[in-house]
Amino acid sequence: MRNPQATRCFRTARDVLLRHRTDLQAARQAFTWPDMVRFNWALDWFDVIAQDNDRIALHLIGNTGNTRVSYSGLARRSDQVAGWLREIGVRRRDRILLALPNGLPLWETMLAAIKLGAIVVPTYPTAPPSDLADRIHRADVSHVLTEHGLTDKFAGIPGSWTPICTGPAPAGWLSYDTSLHAPDGPFEPDGPTGADDPLFCYFTSGTTSRPKMVLHTHTSYPVGHLSGMYWNGVQPGDVHVNIAAPGWAKHSWGSFFVPWNAEATLLAFTAPHTPPPAILDALRTHGVNTFCAPPTVWRSLLAEGLGDAPPALREATSAGEPLEASLIEQVAAAWGVWLRDGYGQTETTCQIGNPPGRRPEPGSMGWPMPGYETVVTEPGGNAATPTGEVGELCVDLANRPAGMMSGYLGDGARTAAAFTGGRYHTGDLVTRDASGALRYHGRDDDMFKSFDHRIAPLELEAAILDHPAVAQAAVVPVPDPVGLWIPKAFVVPAPGWPAREDTARLVLQHASTRLPGEKMIKVLQFVEALPVATSGKIQRGRLRTVQAAESEEFRVSA
Repeated sequence: MRNPQATRCFRTARDVLLRHRTDLQAARQAFTWPDMVRFNWALDWFDVIAQDNDRIALHLIGNTGNTRVSYSGLARRSDQVAGWLREIGVRRRDRILLALPNGLPLWETMLAAIKLGAIVVPTYPTAPPSDLADRIHRADVSHVLTEHGLTDKFAGIPGSWTPICTGPAPAGWLSYDTSLHAPDGPFEPDGPTGADDPLFCYFTSGTTSRPKMVLHTHTSYPVGHLSGMYWNGVQPGDVHVNIAAPGWAKHSWGSFFVPWNAEATLLAFTAPHTPPPAILDALRTHGVNTFCAPPTVWRSLLAEGLGDAPPALREATSAGEPLEASLIEQVAAAWGVWLRDGYGQTETTCQIGNPPGRRPEPGSMGWPMPGYETVVTEPGGNAATPTGEVGELCVDLANRPAGMMSGYLGDGARTAAAFTGGRYHTGDLVTRDASGALRYHGRDDDMFKSFDHRIAPLELEAAILDHPAVAQAAVVPVPDPVGLWIPKAFVVPAPGWPAREDTARLVLQHASTRLPGEKMIKVLQFVEALPVATSGKIQRGRLRTVQAAESEEFRVSA
């Protein structure tokens, strides 16, 4: 039950972006989102490009060696898995929680679930039992697929969900391995897939509040990630690497739809935490053309020493947290490529980025991607702010981007608030300059007032991150009897720099030359590591509860 018209429509839109790969203005003018009533990306795109195609779609690197799977091989295997899942009771619109590491079953099942029309609830494998129970309950999960070593986490979680695991199956669990013996043949869906049918239920990282359930469709992520393909600069035949943990939206961004929309090869690491030397070796020895990683990973690569430039590397990108200028400059000096920042949310695909072919502006998020129209408004309002003034980043819905979520599952009030006034309100604060480039100032709920001055933590972090003593830093408010709140910096010292008072004084003195007095960091505390979600984002909310240790905390003299 293929839909050739949808395939042609999707390809036409994609090819416009490839044709204008290094000309953002031309791409924005020429690109329109494909308009489809029926669309199943796995059947109408992946299977079509996979037909008789022996090029490598997925290359997995791990301690047990390399696994390479061709486009045609992955199409056949996902057909087999889809048929097997249907045999054991998975039906269209059933919700299936996937808590799998970066192994072959993850990609097989994602494709199979799309073919079936099931709703995938991606979950990070390190999730504690309390998070798993919350997701199964709130997302109304009918089936769970995890690896055998994680099955104990699900013990005692109520519900009538089907337990499935890879590897040896404990009592009461079905073994995913039996799918290898299922009938092997073309999968026939039980009916057409509507382009607006639900496909994903993503939980946000919950760095500042309870995780929200974000609902995406067979259009919003598969088609919407054309913007991410454009930003990453991935072309047909490329080898693409994306460092992202399974279970988070960024994994779908760069480890699923982006490379396969472009007909490229995805190179992925099976280990949950791949050390910097292994990443650098893979970039040099596997012909990697495009590489995306969060700033935390880029900083770890710099601490290791970048070394010789990967010979095939053409594009380097980063998302999740803003990039500091020194990081961009160091990568350019060592490898001769510009590290380009990009921005999006679980609720959207890549909205804004420094595009291929254009030198990034330090501190800039970049420009709206093809298919996205943005406006900066008064925080919480709808009136546009003047150029250079801080306001809330919003997406204009007059021509609704394909990459926009359908809403927050089970939360109509929050969905209505997010889409009020004909715009999607991101909750992120930015400024726009005369060229249309945007600069990030932080989450509205991260901002705080100190002595009646509004403070953006990211601005203060940028003021110390370029000091050689600072490996990583995060700023949060702490109570003050006079100013209500004052800024406190948690700093991971760079190798060779002791966590003591003279180092703290040097860092604070450095900050004083870059910040006005009313925004000066008042307290500094050294820590061994910052709390980071598996999505790669710093969890500033957790830092607010850290108790000061007198021997480690240093204050600016009054």
